[in-house]
Amino acid sequence: MSATAAAPPPSTRQSHRRDVHRSSPLTGLVSLIRLYGRLSRRQIVIWTLAMLALVPASILAMEEAYPDQDALDARAMLLDNPSAVMMTGPYFAEDDYTFWAMVANELLLYVLIAAAIMSVLLAVRHTRAEEQSGRLEMIRALPTGRLAAPLAALVIVTIANLLVGLAVTAGALMTGGPAADSLALGLVTALTGLVFAALAMVAAQITENAGTASGMALGTLALTFMVRGVGDVIDRQGSWLSWLSPLAWAQQTRVYVDLRWWPMLVALAAVAMLLVLAAALARRRDVGAGLRAARSGTPGASAALMAPGGVARRLVTPGMLAWGIGLFLFAVAFGSLASSLTDFVEQMPAIGEWAPITADDLTGSFAAFVLTMLSVGPVALIVSGVLRMRTEEVEGRLAGMLLAGTSRPALALLWFLVVLIEVTVMQVLLGLGAGLGVWQATEDPAWIGEMTAASLAYLPAIALCGALALALFGLQLRATGLAWLLVVWAALVTFLGDLLGLPDWARALSPLEHVALVPSEDLELAPLAVMGGAAVVLVVAGLMLLRRRDLVAG
Repeated sequence: MSATAAAPPPSTRQSHRRDVHRSSPLTGLVSLIRLYGRLSRRQIVIWTLAMLALVPASILAMEEAYPDQDALDARAMLLDNPSAVMMTGPYFAEDDYTFWAMVANELLLYVLIAAAIMSVLLAVRHTRAEEQSGRLEMIRALPTGRLAAPLAALVIVTIANLLVGLAVTAGALMTGGPAADSLALGLVTALTGLVFAALAMVAAQITENAGTASGMALGTLALTFMVRGVGDVIDRQGSWLSWLSPLAWAQQTRVYVDLRWWPMLVALAAVAMLLVLAAALARRRDVGAGLRAARSGTPGASAALMAPGGVARRLVTPGMLAWGIGLFLFAVAFGSLASSLTDFVEQMPAIGEWAPITADDLTGSFAAFVLTMLSVGPVALIVSGVLRMRTEEVEGRLAGMLLAGTSRPALALLWFLVVLIEVTVMQVLLGLGAGLGVWQATEDPAWIGEMTAASLAYLPAIALCGALALALFGLQLRATGLAWLLVVWAALVTFLGDLLGLPDWARALSPLEHVALVPSEDLELAPLAVMGGAAVVLVVAGLMLLRRRDLVAG
C-alpha cells in the first residue's frame, strides 16, 4: 500500500487536531479570563477606587486627629483595654508609638477585612454561582478544558487583589508612608485576600448553593477575626492562638514598626494548600453538585413557609442572625471602651474636633457616638435584605412565587416588612449590647435601659434607607445599586465626617445625621417624623412602580 493511500483524509486529520486541542485541560482559558473579567470589571474598579480614596483619606484624617506625640501616646493608652486590642490588633510599638505604627494598628485590620470580603464574593461568583446557574455546564459543552474555568476564576481574583493591594500601597505613599513598609502593606492586603479567595473555592466544592458557600467563607472570616482578637488579648504582641488566623499573618509583618517579610510566606503556603485541596475535592464530585448533598425537602411546605412573608423569612433570617451575633459582640466591645475615656481625654483634649465627644458628658456622648457607628450595620443589612428580591427575580425564582397567586406589590411589601422587623430587632440588640459594655465599664446598670431605648431613635433613618432600596427595585433593576451609595455615604459621614471637615449640606445627605445623639442629647421628633413619612412615601412609590415594570426587566 502506498504512503498516499495510507494517510488519513484531510477532514479526519482536522478532526483529530480539534479533539487533541479540546482535550487540553487549559483549552479556552484566555477566553474565559476575558469573559470573567468583563463580568466583574465594574466591581473590581469600584473596590480599587474605594481603597485608593479611603486609605489616604483615613491617614490624612488621622494626621489631624493625632497631631503630636502626646496625642499618639493617648491613643496608645487605649491598647491597655482588651476590647481595643480585639478590634484593632497587636501592640508592637510600646516603647516608641509613632504615627505610622498607629496607622498600622488602626487601619490594617479593616483593610484586610475589606479585601477578604471582596475576594470571597468574586471567588464564589465565578465558581459555585456559575455552576448553580447552569452556565458552567454550557461552557464545558464548548471546546473548554477541565481546568480552564477554575483557573480563570483564580486569575480574575488575583488581578482584583493585586489592584486593591496596589491601591493601598499608593494611598500610603501619597500620604508620606515609608516606601518599603507601604509596599508590604499592599502585599499583605493582596495575600490575605487570596487566602480567603482560596477558602471560598474550597467552600464552593462542599455545597451546591452559592449563598451557602459565601456564608461559609464569610463565617470563617468572622471566626478568624475572633481567634486573632482573643489571641492578641492573651499576648498584646500576638500569642500562639493569633497565628491560627490569616489576619494575624498580615499583622505579624509588623509594617511601619519592624518590617518582617517572612510571615507572607505563611500566607502563600496557605493559598497553595487550599487551592490543592479545592482541586482535589473538585475531582470527587460532578459539575453542579456539591460534596455535601442538599437535604431532601419535605413533601409539603411548612405552615411557617406558607404564611405571609414566609419565603422572605426563610431566605433573609439566617444572614441576619449571623450578622446580628457579630454586631452584638462588637457593640459590647465598643461600649466597654468607656473605661478608658477619662485618661484618653486628659491626654488628648482636642478629641471633640474629630468625634462628637464632649468633656461635659464624657460617657454619654461617647455612648451616643458608639450607637451611631453601630447603626451603620442595620442600614447596610436592610438594603441588602430588600435587594435580595432582585437576586430572586434575576434567578427566576420570584416568578415561581408569583405563580402561587401572590401579587408582586403584596409580595414586595411583605418582604420589606419582614426585613424591617428583623432589622428592628437587631437594632434593639445593638443598643442592648452597647449598654452592657458601658455598664461593664462604669458599673452603672442604668446604661442598659438608656442605650436600648436610644437605639429606637435610629429606626426611621434605617427604614428610609430600606424604602429607597425598594423604590429603586420597583423603578429599574439596574438602578438598585444606587441604594448602596447611600449606605457608603452614611458610613463615610459617620466615621470620617468630622475628620474630613465635610460641609453641612454633604453631611445632611446621610439619614443618620438627622438623628440626635441620644442619650447625651434631647430627642428631636421632627426629623424622625419627616424620615418616617418619607419612608412611607418611598415604599408606596416602589410598589406602584413595581406594577408598571415587567418581570426581570430593567
